[in-house]
Amino acid sequence: MSRSSRGSRAILRKPEQTGSIKCGRRRGGTSGSRYAVPTGIIAANVFVFCLWRLPGMRRFMFTYFTSDPSSRALCSPMLLSTFSHFSLFHMAANMYVLWSFSSSIVSLLGCEQFIAVYLSAGVISTFVSYVAKMATGRFEPSLGASGAIMTVLAAVCTKMPEAKLAIIFLPMFTFTAGSALKAIIAFDSAGLALGWRLFDHAAHLGGALFGMWYVTYGHELIWKNREPLVKAWHEMRTKNTGKGGGGRSD
Repeated sequence: MSRSSRGSRAILRKPEQTGSIKCGRRRGGTSGSRYAVPTGIIAANVFVFCLWRLPGMRRFMFTYFTSDPSSRALCSPMLLSTFSHFSLFHMAANMYVLWSFSSSIVSLLGCEQFIAVYLSAGVISTFVSYVAKMATGRFEPSLGASGAIMTVLAAVCTKMPEAKLAIIFLPMFTFTAGSALKAIIAFDSAGLALGWRLFDHAAHLGGALFGMWYVTYGHELIWKNREPLVKAWHEMRTKNTGKGGGGRSD
């Protein structure tokens, strides 16, 4: 299987928070509510991983759960490939990083906004990967959650640059979240410029830049201005419900 795998290079431990920094309204403050969404994401990734083990599903999985701009399926894989891992280690590494940062990102954004950002990050990072592949002519299928997870990591590191991080197997060496983000962006920029093919560096960069942009500007531009759209949606549903329930019952 020739692919450009969005694998995690260094498995980071959960940041040590020094304070609560909020970008949006939290929907429930219990520990269980903060981990409910990441648990669902991990369960979806495990389910898709199991589908890869079924020989009869292999052609379907290659078509819809790997992203490749030369494939006949272009749009749906931009999202579905974000939940797709062929290697157990690849999935375990990505899900560990997601779990480690899940409490922080849900505290920052709240559950609803986190879901929206995570799904958007998967699509945007895949789109950036498409553009890079078209520009370089390297049409290799990619899969994995690292593009979306880079958004999570970058968002937390941007909002909490002084938080302390550590690599899981080397806990004695700590560094700030801001330094880690700069190092990751520098590594992926070098990989993209030099044509390294071990990781999908374009997807990593797309995810990281989207995470940085969203917590800095995107929340104010998008999430806080969603009320008119939500209000119109509720009014439309109310009208449709009223029309549907207007008949007599004999």
